[in-house]
Amino acid sequence: MTVTQTTAQDLFRSAYENRYTWDANFPGYTADITYKQDDQVFQGQVRVTADLKAEVSGVADEAAQKAIHGQLWEIAIHRIRRTFEQTHGQNTFSYGETKPDSSVEIFVGGKNAGDRYEVKNNEVSLVHRQIHGVVVTIHTFSTHDTGEGYLSHTYDSIYHDPKTGEQKGGYSKFEDEYEKVGDYFILNRRLIVTETEGQVSQQEFIFSNFQFLA
Repeated sequence: MTVTQTTAQDLFRSAYENRYTWDANFPGYTADITYKQDDQVFQGQVRVTADLKAEVSGVADEAAQKAIHGQLWEIAIHRIRRTFEQTHGQNTFSYGETKPDSSVEIFVGGKNAGDRYEVKNNEVSLVHRQIHGVVVTIHTFSTHDTGEGYLSHTYDSIYHDPKTGEQKGGYSKFEDEYEKVGDYFILNRRLIVTETEGQVSQQEFIFSNFQFLA
């Protein structure tokens, strides 16, 4: 009897392709936004176009507008459907260790050498990669099963300097909720709690009244 060993690339590819993304027919949408920053509340409108460009209107406060736009851009960028080859075609993958919780470590070589991931239950449970001169580490604790792929529900993130290992900025915990609008799952609430040098701040983004663009 021959036992077929799954390669690290195949294991990671399967989890990558199991993420929920929007298809090429996604029309874009508008929504109302309520943004709560600690004890401040801002309201306005947002628009995500079919080619996943993010726009914010009706928010006069520049910092609030920037915060909303940043989250909207994050939402859209993670829903873009790219093939595994488009994203990881210049990378190689090898196994690290299997953790006590059964997650499997995957090391990246090639173009993104130094990055690493963990895969558990056909989902990426840890991301550790260098982006824009910093190293970001994201642990995913729970997910939403859409029936068409998974979406992160609770997770955290922390940034470090790639050379010194020094922490950059605060430690953030996230909670995401989704709503099915037509054929698509769209984020309707994101809570971010950030601790920076012992100080805790909270941001909440609530999206409602979704309308697809014609």
